[in-house]
Amino acid sequence: MSRPLVVILGGTRSGKSRLGRERAAALGGDGSVVYVATALPGDPELDERIALHRRDRPSTWTTLEPGEHLVAVVRSVAPGTTILVDGLTLWVSLLIEGRTDVAGLVDGPIEALRSALADHDGPAIVVSDEVGLGIVPMDPSARIFRDVMGIAHQRLVADSDEAWFTIAGRALRLDP
Repeated sequence: MSRPLVVILGGTRSGKSRLGRERAAALGGDGSVVYVATALPGDPELDERIALHRRDRPSTWTTLEPGEHLVAVVRSVAPGTTILVDGLTLWVSLLIEGRTDVAGLVDGPIEALRSALADHDGPAIVVSDEVGLGIVPMDPSARIFRDVMGIAHQRLVADSDEAWFTIAGRALRLDP
């Protein structure tokens, strides 16, 4: 198991990425940190968010952009290296296109990611958007996405040594 495994959940602009960077810097110390960026460029607003995230992280960190191949990238990171995955939500959005099987997504790629994190010999931080606090979406694909994320979050937090919920720039520790 990655030790420690830190899971950080929160809404848009809640401070979760900042907390992820802070925990990665603290856990990584003078060692290596790999920032695993799941956002793909696509429109001017998203491109600006990506640029902001790049400016906010240390230039000494290695950045990997896995696309759909997050599990393979996590498995490729050297032992002892701190991994910061930012974020889980965008990766799942790449996987869910055209799929309707919640169990298949959770028991397939989500479980594969949990296994890769468990096998990593070093700290890992996973940042993800909490999407289940709003209304029930009318769109079936949006409900599937929300359900997959909710189950993924429950399982990752159960695996974690630290879990945080961020809101309005404040981090709340989720006790076991």
